[in-house]
Amino acid sequence: MKERSDSLTLKGLIAAQSRLSTTHPMVSTLASKQSIIEAGIGGEQRVVEVLQKYRFPFKNNIFHDLSLSSDTNFQMDHLFKTPYFGVILETKNMSGSLEFRDNPPQLIQNREDGQIKYYESPVVQLERNMELMSAWLSQRNIDLPLYGAIVLAYPKQHVEIPPPTTKILFPNLIPPFFKSLPQEGKGLDNAAFHRLSKELLTSHQTYIPKPICESYQIPVGDVLPGVRCVNCGKIGMIKLPRTWHCPSCKVNNHLAHQGTLVEWFLVVKRTITNSECREFLGVDIYTANRILNGMNLIGSGTYKDRMYKMDFRKK
Repeated sequence: MKERSDSLTLKGLIAAQSRLSTTHPMVSTLASKQSIIEAGIGGEQRVVEVLQKYRFPFKNNIFHDLSLSSDTNFQMDHLFKTPYFGVILETKNMSGSLEFRDNPPQLIQNREDGQIKYYESPVVQLERNMELMSAWLSQRNIDLPLYGAIVLAYPKQHVEIPPPTTKILFPNLIPPFFKSLPQEGKGLDNAAFHRLSKELLTSHQTYIPKPICESYQIPVGDVLPGVRCVNCGKIGMIKLPRTWHCPSCKVNNHLAHQGTLVEWFLVVKRTITNSECREFLGVDIYTANRILNGMNLIGSGTYKDRMYKMDFRKK
């Protein structure tokens, strides 16, 4: 029913690194965060592949990377829904030996290189999501039992200390786990089942991260301006009449500014003015005005105080 969305956080991290000097003190931090996110995405994709290959003998819908709101916003890696129950899966892709601690709740990763890292317990994340999802269903007068499990993306992940009550699965064990769950009571009828699916899709809220500069306290002046070539990835396209020209690979592209402005909103600020657009793209006031008004941005204010914002939920 819903595939995994592209990570705007990952896009921002990648764009930010290429717009900072190689000696910038935050580059290594951004690169480390990028690796963590990519590992998480890889783990979730492994679950997606397993579920795509398997044909369950009962009606079901699968939602990947689903973000909803009840008492607060919450995001689920995977939601598996049948007329009789729902299952929330929290996926982890971490190397080395893992220890699930209860007091206090945390996940300890003993890496093969000897490093020890500490994380919020995925058990707490899973329990929080189950509580919030239960509240979301109750607000709509839907009675659907919920189950949960933590999925370790690859069998090479070794669990030294497992959580005492939470189910731990490898991807190939997910289908048997689903089949083992009870299908009791009347369950949801066809109309209610499809109505719930539609409500889940329409209620999904794309996660919009803070700009990288704001999240990591990077001065805006440290960010390299310029239009990025969509062909070779180099920054520094030249504005020609009705197009942009890349001096590196000689390609022309009349819409190259669009991707560059997406980078601005992910890396620099949530808003942009005509003056900021001129400086970032290297254009005059009239070209900046034409670009800003031609990209379906949300405008506010008038004249010199006018600013624009991108609605990523519609992208």
